Amino acid sequence: MNYKITADNILQCVGGKENIAHLAHCSTRVRLSLVDDDIVDYEALGHVDGVIGVRRNVQCQIIIGNEVVEVYEALAELVGIDVQSTHQPKSKQSWGAFILDFVISIFQPLVPAIAGGGVLKSILMLLAVLGLADKNSNTFQVLDLVGTAPLYFLPLLVAATTATKLKVNMLVAISTVSALLLPNMSQLLSSGITLGHLPVQPIAYASQVFPAILCVLFYALIEKRITQYSPKAIRIFFVPMVSMAITVPVTLLLLGPIGYYAGELMATVILFLFAKLGFVATALLAAILPFMIAAGMHKALIPYAVASFTQIGKELLYLPASLAHNISQSGASFAVALKTQDSALRSTAISAGISAFFGITEPAIYGVTLIRKQVLYSVMLGGAVGGAFIGFTAIEAFALVGPGIASITMFTSPDNAMNLVYALIAIPISFFTAFAGVLIMWRESSGEAENQDPNSKSTHATPAGTEHHAYSFCAPVIGKVIPLEDVKDEVFASKMVGDGIAVIPTEGVLYAPIDGEISSVYETGHAINMMSANGAELLFHIGINTVELEGKFFSVKVKPGDEVNAGDELIRFDLEAIVKAGYDPTVMAIVANYEHFQIEPVAVQKQAVDKNQTLFMIEELV
Repeated sequence: MNYKITADNILQCVGGKENIAHLAHCSTRVRLSLVDDDIVDYEALGHVDGVIGVRRNVQCQIIIGNEVVEVYEALAELVGIDVQSTHQPKSKQSWGAFILDFVISIFQPLVPAIAGGGVLKSILMLLAVLGLADKNSNTFQVLDLVGTAPLYFLPLLVAATTATKLKVNMLVAISTVSALLLPNMSQLLSSGITLGHLPVQPIAYASQVFPAILCVLFYALIEKRITQYSPKAIRIFFVPMVSMAITVPVTLLLLGPIGYYAGELMATVILFLFAKLGFVATALLAAILPFMIAAGMHKALIPYAVASFTQIGKELLYLPASLAHNISQSGASFAVALKTQDSALRSTAISAGISAFFGITEPAIYGVTLIRKQVLYSVMLGGAVGGAFIGFTAIEAFALVGPGIASITMFTSPDNAMNLVYALIAIPISFFTAFAGVLIMWRESSGEAENQDPNSKSTHATPAGTEHHAYSFCAPVIGKVIPLEDVKDEVFASKMVGDGIAVIPTEGVLYAPIDGEISSVYETGHAINMMSANGAELLFHIGINTVELEGKFFSVKVKPGDEVNAGDELIRFDLEAIVKAGYDPTVMAIVANYEHFQIEPVAVQKQAVDKNQTLFMIEELV
C-alpha cells in the first residue's frame, strides 16, 4: 500500500483538509470529526485502496486495519497540525452523539498508555508466579513502578485529552489537576481540612478519572470567562492564575467528590449486574460485541473499564467477554479461509484470522464475518459459548488492552493462578466453536467464487440451460470518450471505485445508459447511483471535485426508486458555468461491482459519441 496515495484519496473523499475538525486514530481506524458530514463521498471513500470499510457513527470512522498508524501519519502530514484546532463541526449533533464523541475523544487516546503499563505489570506478575523473577529485587520493583505510572497519573493524562478536546491551554489544565495529586495535598486531605468553613472530603485523587474531567470542564468555563474580562497586557499570567485559584477549591469542595462517587457507582453497578446475571452477562456481551464494534458503541465501555481498574484494580466483564469474541472472530475467519474457493477471500480471511488471534478484530469483522450471515452467527455462537465458560469460571482481567494471544498475560492474577489457566482454556473453546459453526453452516454463494483458482474449469462456466445476454451500455452524455485511466482524479483513474469509462461532455445532460432503477441521488446533485436490469451497480459522477459546488449548476430529474429506461434524462447541469468556475466537467460512468461482469469496449478512445451510441457491452459472469 502506498500510504501517501491512500491518505490523499481519503482526503479528497472527505472534502479536503478544510472539512476536518479533528483527526485521530485507534488500533485499526482513522477517526475524523468533520465540519460538514454532508459533503463526504462515502461511496468513493469505501473503495479507496487500503480502506477496509467506513462507519458513519458520530465520527467518520475509516477502517484501515494493521497499517492504520502509517495511513494516519500520512494523512496528518497532508492535513496539517493546525487543522485540529481551527474548525468546528457544522452539522448539529444530538446530545447522545455529542456525549459519545466527547467520551471517545477523551478516553481513546488513553488506551495505549494504560495498555502498555498494564501488560508490563501482568508480564512481571506471571514471571513472579512462575518463580522466574524476584518481587523484592530492585529491577522488578522499578519495572513494576513503570507499569504503575500510567494508571497512577491517569488524572494528568485525562487532563491532557480533555483539554485537547475542549481546546483550552493543556499545560495549565494539567497543572490545575496536578494540584490534586501533590503529596502535601494528599496529607492535608487525609488529615481533614476546611475551605471557608466548608469541609473537604478526604479523597485520594491518584488514578481517578472523573474528578479530573470535571475539573478541566470547569477550568475551561472559567478560563473563557476570565479571558473576556482580563486586560490584554497581563493576560499571560492573570488568566491562568485566577482560573487555577478558582478551579482547584471548587474541585476539592464539589466536583472532585461528584466525580469520585460517579466512578464508584459505575463500578458498583457492573459488579451488581455481574453478581446477579453471572456467566449469562459475559456470554451475552461476547455474542453481541460484533454489532457493538460495528456501531462503535464498544468505545462507550472504555470509561467503565478504566473506572473498574481505578476502583477495584481489575475488570470482570468487558475484557473477558472480548477474549471470547476476538478468538471466535479468528476461528471463523480461518474456517472461511479453509472452505472458500475464492483466492482473494482466502487471503483476506487468513490475514484477518491472524489479526483477530492477536486481539485486532476489525479486519475480520468488516472483511469476513459481518457481511456473511452464517459466519456471523458462528462468531456469535463461539462468543456465547466461550463467554459462558469465562463467566462461569469468573475470569478477571488485569490490563486494559485488546485480549489476544499476545496479551494473554493480562489474565495473570496475583491471587488466583487458575485465572490465567482458565483464560488459556477459553481460547480453544471459543476458536473451535466458531470454526465448527462456519464449517457446518456456511455455504459459499456463487457470487463469492469469482476469484477462485484460475486453473479451475468452473470459474466462468455457464450452467446448462441458462442463458446470459450481453447488454448495451450507451453513452451517459454527449461528448468525447476517454479511458478511465486518463481522468485527472486518482480515485477514478486507479479504478478504486470501479471499472468503466469517462466522457468529456459537450452537452449538459446526463442520460441513463441502460435500463434500471435509481438507487440513490447525492444531495449536491453531482452524482447518482443506479442498479441496472442485469444487476450492475452503476455510479455516474459529473465532474471532478464538483461536490464543492454544493448543488449549484445541477438539476436532478429523478429520485431514488424511479425506474428508468436507456436514454431517459437523469440530471441536467450547466456545463459552461461548471467550466467557468474552474472545474473539470468530465463525466465518469463506473461499474462498481465490475468483477461480476465481462466488459467489452465498443467505442474508440477519443471518439465523439451521442446518447444512443454504445460505449461497451456488459455481460454478467457466473
